[in-house]
Amino acid sequence: MKTVIVIPARLQSTRLPRKVLLDLGGKPVIQRVYESCARAKLHHEIWIAADSREVMDTCLRFTSNVVMTSEHHPSGTDRIAEVMNTVEADLVINVQGDEPFFDAGIIDRLITAMQQTDAAMASVCAPVVDQAELHNPNLVKVITDVNGYAIYFSRFAIPFSRDKEVTDVSVYRKHMGIYAYRTTFLKEFITMPVSFLEASEKLEQLRAIENGYKIKMIEVKSIEKGIDTPEDLELARKKIKDNGTL
Repeated sequence: MKTVIVIPARLQSTRLPRKVLLDLGGKPVIQRVYESCARAKLHHEIWIAADSREVMDTCLRFTSNVVMTSEHHPSGTDRIAEVMNTVEADLVINVQGDEPFFDAGIIDRLITAMQQTDAAMASVCAPVVDQAELHNPNLVKVITDVNGYAIYFSRFAIPFSRDKEVTDVSVYRKHMGIYAYRTTFLKEFITMPVSFLEASEKLEQLRAIENGYKIKMIEVKSIEKGIDTPEDLELARKKIKDNGTL
């Protein structure tokens, strides 16, 4: 099963514009992400999906595996699907372009999970750590069946506790936005109309569930936060300074 990693690298972002190109310990953020992914062992290639000449030129300084994609894609998934029109693979792993400290071992676990299941896609979850996370609508929660397949994703705390106040939040799971797709499914997925559930929660993975496809979830102990804000960037710079060059 030939597997490639694709990292969408979009120049503009709402809370931290141009973040993939910002300096992080002497290297742009996108290069840090690329190097983190390269530590995985079971993939065959890593590709970056650029949306501008500036991003492409920056990435070409450290890899030749860069594809220029349309700047008008509504999501990273659509951007990845465009890459897969020119890159041949059976399985594609989507890693966000703003996660420089990403644990590459998760990629290997996703690949293994997809080899052992017939699910159309796979993703990652971790225990919720406190009440703030549980009730933060920007932090997506997920519930699974006994076999580890996603039942539903929501911005609300699920399942709802009807009879008692929730004190042990560790029984809840938060979702991490890294995905593994079978390439055949990915190409079909982007042709499906936005589903009712997806439109309601603004979560595109619900499109797969509403159309009857299975999503295998793997659980990790914790999730490293990506860079979304100027404060996140400063914390990342401090981490690299304290730990030395990664």
